[in-house]
Amino acid sequence: TPFLDISSLIRNGSEQGLLSVAFHPNYESNGYFYVYYTRISDAALVIARYQVSADPNLADAGSASILLTIPHAEASNHNGGQLQFGPDGYLYIGTGDGGTGGAYSQDGSSLLGKMLRINVNGAAPYTIPADNPFVSDPAVADEIWALGLRNPWRFSFDSLTGDLIIADV
Repeated sequence: TPFLDISSLIRNGSEQGLLSVAFHPNYESNGYFYVYYTRISDAALVIARYQVSADPNLADAGSASILLTIPHAEASNHNGGQLQFGPDGYLYIGTGDGGTGGAYSQDGSSLLGKMLRINVNGAAPYTIPADNPFVSDPAVADEIWALGLRNPWRFSFDSLTGDLIIADV
């Protein structure tokens, strides 16, 4: 039995689909986990929170809470594709540039072509960490941690330094 079946929500093909799953650092006590997928209806990128059911082997499919919906209908590639909690406890999200040759990656008003960093431990659906680098810049979305990326499909944190290392196509 699948832990969670949301196949009816997900567009598949090319670089689209279920892109990532990340379990909250306090999953044992709160039962929260996060999914990143390409929405079937319009190819938008969706970040949603779910919760485990009373059965620890099954998620509660009805517990979905959408955190972010990012329009992405221009091409079927460059979706990005990873969620991960950093050593600071914040949720990091790698988004591709939409397959447009980088048109969105330098645009501070777009969440495409970026590394995003949000706090899922505050008010719903999320808050912005006060030390995100563009918080005081009205031309750049507060969620943005880094911009100018093509397709950050995988990333990791150095276990010794905590530095973020991005695999950007």
